[in-house]
Amino acid sequence: MKTHNNFDARYEFVGKAKTWSLAAIVVGLVIVALGFAVGQTERTFANLLIMSYYFAAVCMCGIFFCAVQYAAQAGWSASMIRIPQAFGKVLPIAALILIAVVLAGLSITHHVTNEEGKEVVAPYLYKIWGAVGVTDPHSENYNAIIAGKSGYMNKWFFLGRLVVFLGSYCIFGRLLAKYSELEDDLGGMFYYKKSFNMSCLFLVIFGFTTPIYAFDTIMSLEAEWFSTMFGWYNFAAMWVSGLSVITLVLIRLKRIGYFEWVTEDHMHSLTKFIFGFSIFWTYVWFAQFLLIYYANLPEETVYFFKRWEPEFKPWFWINIVINFLTPLLVLMSRDSKRIYRTVEIMCIILIIGHWLDYFMMVMPGTIGPTEHWYTEISWIEAGTFIGFGGLFTFLAMTALTKFKALAPKKHPFLSESLHLHI
Repeated sequence: MKTHNNFDARYEFVGKAKTWSLAAIVVGLVIVALGFAVGQTERTFANLLIMSYYFAAVCMCGIFFCAVQYAAQAGWSASMIRIPQAFGKVLPIAALILIAVVLAGLSITHHVTNEEGKEVVAPYLYKIWGAVGVTDPHSENYNAIIAGKSGYMNKWFFLGRLVVFLGSYCIFGRLLAKYSELEDDLGGMFYYKKSFNMSCLFLVIFGFTTPIYAFDTIMSLEAEWFSTMFGWYNFAAMWVSGLSVITLVLIRLKRIGYFEWVTEDHMHSLTKFIFGFSIFWTYVWFAQFLLIYYANLPEETVYFFKRWEPEFKPWFWINIVINFLTPLLVLMSRDSKRIYRTVEIMCIILIIGHWLDYFMMVMPGTIGPTEHWYTEISWIEAGTFIGFGGLFTFLAMTALTKFKALAPKKHPFLSESLHLHI
């Protein structure tokens, strides 16, 4: 790049970043293959669900970020909008991976002992409602609770909803990126207005469907339990982790010479979002926990009872320390939000922290406790995380290279973004 005003510069994904991302993908593939080979099939499936869900969540956050900026007619973010747009372009691949994992997890069955001590034939994922005979009144495995939900919770309707939700998000993400590129080519306000209208429509659809998407994909793993707050709890986790990834990518690219027009003021604005929604995540987490804890109803407390087993309880509290206390104490001051190194480290901590958050949503109710709390997170978890991290990096950075320029040169609020001062 020549100067900070060289808006024609394109991103080139070369060098160590590309090599390391490909190496991470290879590591992930090897670990997943080993997980299946050594008989850890159920644990491997659970990790694939965690990471494919996380992968899709970060990509969805990119689309949501763009939509919020357009709907609010925000100017501060215009100069960095290409990064979340690139995330949105990756969502179709993330969606296909998630759908493939869910379909395989529902279709491949094995013999397993249920909570009542009976041996049943059940899928590797969603075994509570996917087990053979749970909706058949004449079967010894009949479950009246699951049977009552079978009109909604059945394999093909479940998969259909997942395809429709993710497919609609992909369409919106593609359209917002396309309109932005056409705006650069043709100028004027026509495509900005289309982006505004499309963003408003997306936010309405996303707001109504993302809780259902979380209910289906994650909460139905423990189908006898439910929480009306679970969808917003997942939304908060998606938003904080997605913002952390956006910010981390921006810092890394700025460090190697791109986005030189981004200043401490832009970083301050991004970090305020991260800080504020970390508090919101904690509010929803604590509200869900407290309401269930003091009501002390067996059908509700069973969810947290599993997470208070000795093997999971330390991770339960580590989760709240990482995702609440750490950003609260580190990012509360104004100065800390403007120090690139501090923000970068905080983003890495939160990305790992919200992986732990998803881990605690999935593992206690699917795999259950093993031996010790420090053995709950094994080489399969680490390898799958590395693999998906490499895959996301490779795909998102490749998508970023497809833009003709890193700055939306004819965005009506670009000048406002370049002169941001807080």
